[in-house]
Amino acid sequence: MQKNIILFDINETVLDLSSLKPAFNQLFQGKETLDQWFANLLHSSTITLLTQLDTNFSQLAQINLSKLMMKHNIELDQEKQIGFLGKFALLQPHIDIIPALKLLRQNDFQTIAFSNSSTELLTKQISNAGLLAYFDDLISVEGTGSFKPDKKVYHYVANKLEVPIETLTLVAVHDWDTHGALCAGMQAAFLARGPVLYSPLFKEPTIQGTSMIDIAETLISLSSNRGERD
Repeated sequence: MQKNIILFDINETVLDLSSLKPAFNQLFQGKETLDQWFANLLHSSTITLLTQLDTNFSQLAQINLSKLMMKHNIELDQEKQIGFLGKFALLQPHIDIIPALKLLRQNDFQTIAFSNSSTELLTKQISNAGLLAYFDDLISVEGTGSFKPDKKVYHYVANKLEVPIETLTLVAVHDWDTHGALCAGMQAAFLARGPVLYSPLFKEPTIQGTSMIDIAETLISLSSNRGERD
């Protein structure tokens, strides 16, 4: 029987981006800029994939930090910017992550970290967050020359895992990511951390929850029901 494989988006889904707020608030003199920086980062990654521009997530992170600093008349040399963005590798997991991962693995699920971050950054992030023992593999999109939600990155991970794409499920807090996965032929689960509108234009996953534990319990229940039917 095919083992259940669950892919996890990392930034914001697994790791809590809010831990960067004190550093951003200090650099930008109390202005709330973290959400804007991350939104700009995601926007620029989409532009690069659409125009097939060769880059990586770390480079885009620094460029968008520089643009935001210029907007706010803040100066910081390149070396210090790189040091500042090094904090991105120190994000801690949301409180529901470890219990949910434990629950899934206890029920014979295979858990995979799947991120737009480079392999090097992804490895640092998962290691520094104390999550290495909870993932079977860490997979970056960098081998594709593109980013999520490009269809080819979802097919890339399926090929890498040597399984049919329809047997994989992606869990994410970003509706554009779950939409991308569904368009590529994957299954998906949307995690709503706080009040959030899922775009009515996007393909909507049947699995939704307000905590990772909700998602894990639903996945386990659905798997059990399939097993009974088989």
